[in-house]
Amino acid sequence: MQIAILLYNEFTALDAVGPYEVLSGLPDTTVVFAAEHAGPVMAHTGMLSLVAEAAIADLPHPDIVLVPGGPGRATAAQMQGGPVRGWLAAIDQHTSWTTSVCTGSLILGAAGLLAGRRATSHWLALDRLADFGAEPVSERVVMDGKYITGAGVSAGIDMALELAGRIAGRANAEAIQLMLEYDPRPPYSAGSPQTAPRDMVARMRHGSKYPRPNPAAV
Repeated sequence: MQIAILLYNEFTALDAVGPYEVLSGLPDTTVVFAAEHAGPVMAHTGMLSLVAEAAIADLPHPDIVLVPGGPGRATAAQMQGGPVRGWLAAIDQHTSWTTSVCTGSLILGAAGLLAGRRATSHWLALDRLADFGAEPVSERVVMDGKYITGAGVSAGIDMALELAGRIAGRANAEAIQLMLEYDPRPPYSAGSPQTAPRDMVARMRHGSKYPRPNPAAV
């Protein structure tokens, strides 16, 4: 089984690497990082790159494709008509599973793959799914047929574990989870707009990524 994880300029690293750590543990599976051109691809931080071992043109029939998200300008570039969008539309005719993490679902939507389907995305981008005829669902992992979408960034691990269970059974998925010691217990309850401080959610909705530092708290 071949799994293709798409890379593109300014992708979000954990969107790709989190699922990679899960899916690479499946039996008889090859995970390939792919981009429009083979070679290093820089993540959105500008401090980390992953190597695309293959060009997308060389992967016409992956069994599974995974599309990570990225900042608005990065995903917007992939949503335009071009090689990536055409490749996704073409390979979707053959994939067993078509998946995304975070705003990667917007890229799938732009390729015409989510029309009439339930899907999720990063909470700041969730409503945009409707622009592509999808039904936005505020859940961490959403399945609709062979299409699996994960919410923001860290949800990619949950999405990949769900997929692993569907492919190889619960016992194998649990073994992968245990090997990764994926047992999240974050020190703060700010991981969703429902639990985060309201003023922080409001700032982020208006374009401010982080609150100003409080020197007294350092």
